[in-house]
Amino acid sequence: MSISSQDFVPIKEVRDGVVVLKDGTLVSVIMTSSVNFALKSREEQEAIIFQFQNFLNAINFSMQIFSQSRKLDIKPYIGLLTNVLKEQKNELLKIQTREYMEFIKSFTETVNIMTKSFFIAVPYSPSIIQGQGGVLGKLFGNKKGSEQKRDNENFEENRVQLEQRVEVVVQGLTRLGVRSVPLGTEELVELYYKLFNPGDTEKPINVTQVAR
Repeated sequence: MSISSQDFVPIKEVRDGVVVLKDGTLVSVIMTSSVNFALKSREEQEAIIFQFQNFLNAINFSMQIFSQSRKLDIKPYIGLLTNVLKEQKNELLKIQTREYMEFIKSFTETVNIMTKSFFIAVPYSPSIIQGQGGVLGKLFGNKKGSEQKRDNENFEENRVQLEQRVEVVVQGLTRLGVRSVPLGTEELVELYYKLFNPGDTEKPINVTQVAR
């Protein structure tokens, strides 16, 4: 029996802005801004620490805070400059734009410019209750359509519980002066694809293959 790399990935699907793990756990990922703590005054630092303590004390569920550092991708910026170059009528400005593009390319090749992003993963594990697809379901002949409908209803109910947790986290971060936004389906697919494939940044992501 052959084992593929996907067997080691704990994700079952990504749907409606929610990551569904193979064990049934639902996860929402929030992207946040950062606070330059070192540039704050002592009083401001103490206030931030106090608010962060209150934030943690208000959370009665588990969550994961993580940061991601990646080399800056200048391709979108170079693409923008290329479009500007094509529309430019002035020959002198064309020359200056080309020189600027070459400078940006050479500079980023010799210097590692990193971007850092911050995320909070909020999980929700529904209670394990045997559905009607067990022995009784087999005896009474449950149909696949009804099972799919029941799965969708359970997902919606569990997502409501997850969204309530997300709202608690977002409100706590707002008090800290931290902006935050939950990631959508395509953003989640891109995030997890790059996490599991750190050296495959050139390959485009086929969202339909990993998201529902």
